[in-house]
Amino acid sequence: MSDRAAIVAALGTFFERSRIVFWYDDKRELRELFEEVELAGVEKVELENNEFGLKRRMLREEPEQKFLVYREGARPENIANWLLDVELANQVFRTDQVALWVSEMDLQSKMTKLVASHQAFYKSEKRKQALKELLAPDDKEAAVRMKMLAVVVGGEPRMDMVAEHLLSELAEERDEKWKLIERCGLEKFLWSQLERCYGYRAEEPGLEDFAIELFKSCYAEGTQGTPALKADAQVFLGRWMDSRRFSSSFETLSLRYEEVLKIEDDLGPRDFRDLLAMDQFRVIDLKILHGLVEVVSSRTAPAGDVATWVRQRRQTHWFREFKHLYSAIDLAAQFIHGLEESVLGMDSLEEGFKRYTESWCRLDRLYRKFIFHVREAKQSTLMADLVEQVENLYVNNYLLPVNDRWQELVDAADSWEVPLVQRQDEFYSTQVDRFLRKDKKVCVLVSDALRYEIADDLAAAIRREDKYTAEVTPMLSMLPSYTQLGMAALLPNKALELKSTSSVLVDGMASQKTVDRGKILDGIKERAAVVQADAFGEMNNTDRRTLYRDHDVVYVYHNLIDAVGDKRDTEQRVCAAVDDAVEELVVLVKQLMRANFTNLIVTADHGFIYQDRLIGESDFLAAEVTGAEVASRNRRFVVGTGLDPQAGLHHFTAKQLGLSGEQEVMIPKSINRLRRQGSGSRFVHGGATLQEVVIPVISINKSKKTDVSTVEVDIVQGGNSVISTGQLAVMFYQCDPATAKVRGRTLRAGIYSEAGELISNSHDLEFHLESENPRERETRVQFLMTRKADALNGQEVLLKLEEFYGNTSHPVLYKSVRYMVRRKFTNDFDL
Repeated sequence: MSDRAAIVAALGTFFERSRIVFWYDDKRELRELFEEVELAGVEKVELENNEFGLKRRMLREEPEQKFLVYREGARPENIANWLLDVELANQVFRTDQVALWVSEMDLQSKMTKLVASHQAFYKSEKRKQALKELLAPDDKEAAVRMKMLAVVVGGEPRMDMVAEHLLSELAEERDEKWKLIERCGLEKFLWSQLERCYGYRAEEPGLEDFAIELFKSCYAEGTQGTPALKADAQVFLGRWMDSRRFSSSFETLSLRYEEVLKIEDDLGPRDFRDLLAMDQFRVIDLKILHGLVEVVSSRTAPAGDVATWVRQRRQTHWFREFKHLYSAIDLAAQFIHGLEESVLGMDSLEEGFKRYTESWCRLDRLYRKFIFHVREAKQSTLMADLVEQVENLYVNNYLLPVNDRWQELVDAADSWEVPLVQRQDEFYSTQVDRFLRKDKKVCVLVSDALRYEIADDLAAAIRREDKYTAEVTPMLSMLPSYTQLGMAALLPNKALELKSTSSVLVDGMASQKTVDRGKILDGIKERAAVVQADAFGEMNNTDRRTLYRDHDVVYVYHNLIDAVGDKRDTEQRVCAAVDDAVEELVVLVKQLMRANFTNLIVTADHGFIYQDRLIGESDFLAAEVTGAEVASRNRRFVVGTGLDPQAGLHHFTAKQLGLSGEQEVMIPKSINRLRRQGSGSRFVHGGATLQEVVIPVISINKSKKTDVSTVEVDIVQGGNSVISTGQLAVMFYQCDPATAKVRGRTLRAGIYSEAGELISNSHDLEFHLESENPRERETRVQFLMTRKADALNGQEVLLKLEEFYGNTSHPVLYKSVRYMVRRKFTNDFDL
């Protein structure tokens, strides 16, 4: 913009605010410009010893007319200025650069000194435009400078936002924004605001010095030390670490300064229980995790306390990095406690089967999940002793003794069956045909190696879906408990014949391939189909509905757990494969339901044993099975004819197993394995242990009515609704346990003024507690009041619980209660 254009524009702005504008041409060089200027509705007049006449004209004769009053020369002293009163009531236009900036920014003339102090800022058109968009007519000098700071750093005109931008730059070891602050002369204002807001003061203030003091003070606050900064600093740190945009810079500086401040040394003698509310430094989590491992390993803390401590840490910043460690420790505590509480004896096959399905299988699930999280955590050194302890307890105190006793009962039985328990070869006649007899369509989803305890996880995941129900009942698998026989037994059958490991005949027909199973089903029900899960997943909705329309019974085969576990190179990933399988199966179930398969059954061919530790020599049988013919052998069974008796193996005839033909089966007792070159030994199946032979039948239905709700949360005020100090402790109560059909809630809690301004720190709270005990569903939270609360003394404020709408960042008010701020005047004194 040229000088002429700038002056014309400035004059126009002046006349928007005043009727009379004085223009003193100090250097006597702008007369030509004055004569050229034409402003609509403005009368140009010149001072030439005509003050009284002009005054009368402007004030009496033409009180509505706008006047531009020009004087060639300097402005007269006040004592000699006959138009001083008119001038003071209106405006004086100056033509120096600062004055032009003041005019251009629509600032009051009293801001001239401020603009003159920060001329470097106003030399940028981009900065001026950005500032102009932020300015308000009633801004004071401090507000203008804060907005200038915001423009320089590229943020909002709030001290916390300015600080976040500068600390982010510090973390990246850059200083462009800081140098611009210095060039614009804003550094003194910045230090004054950091002192006012957070209490930071230093003889030689610096940004890194402030950052270190911020971490140091907040750590001192959490460890009962003496913080140098105000409570607002703690609130700011919490906001900074929770910021989606700036949390990475918090992490960078936190890691940098935990070494500078020797935090690890200070944490050494402290009890981890005293640190549970702190998360300023990553090393705090390391200390807590180390302490948790110790108390769980030594069994010096109840499992309930461990669960509470882990739940408390879920709200902290570094939890997401260590979530697998926390989960593994919690699961270890639950496993140890569950094992101690378990009565592992049994007097009959029926009793053992029932106890396994009702309680013992939970130990398998806890162990499996423990191993999964340990592997995901990748912290073998920290977890080594606890892993060793859990492994020993699982194998020596649970898996081995339970199956040793179960084996004794199996040895004493005349045939392979459990009273009152459905056997796998009865599945079609009892579970499938009941729908077909009523002319109802049915779908069977068979997941290879879906162990009974995994089915509990799957059923729970399905029940979490709106309108879905899922009920699990146990079934006894065939022996040997392996894929080919298990898959054959799930088909309609009158006779099952085991020819070899890879060949099982169903009423004389081959059954090992998908096409073979389709033929067997077609022989019973013409409108039958068999499809692999992968192929079904690739179908579009029309093809899936066509599959439903054209068939009365459909078998869908899913294979992930067994595909991973049955290979030596991948068997250690089986625990992760279980989680993936559950997710895949939930998707498959929903796809089948959307294709109108409303009668849906999920089952398995067999279960499995899994031990994460390398199998010791004592778990392998030294004997070599011999006989007239050894048709095939596996880690857990041998098929043949004329098999010679061997110590440590149980011999079955085909008849004892409910099979046809002449083949015999020998199975290692309890959890022992046979040696076999090249195959895995941690994940095995085929034997008679409870983990291998108890398989699920999950009946799934979908209703038309919504059956999912969300837990309610109350704010427990008690009898105190007054905030009289800088802190407020509040109890939140989750009214009901979270279940498959009662979902948890995640809420953000904070204290706000009536105008909606946050005046405390905020907390993201998870209410997903499943405990039936009401006391265990209480969550106590400490709020730190900021300095903004001081201005509200004697006024009401709101404690708000908000939840985010859907997957957005838009908060919606869930619940609120009122508090009265009533601080004593003596709180302002250091007594």
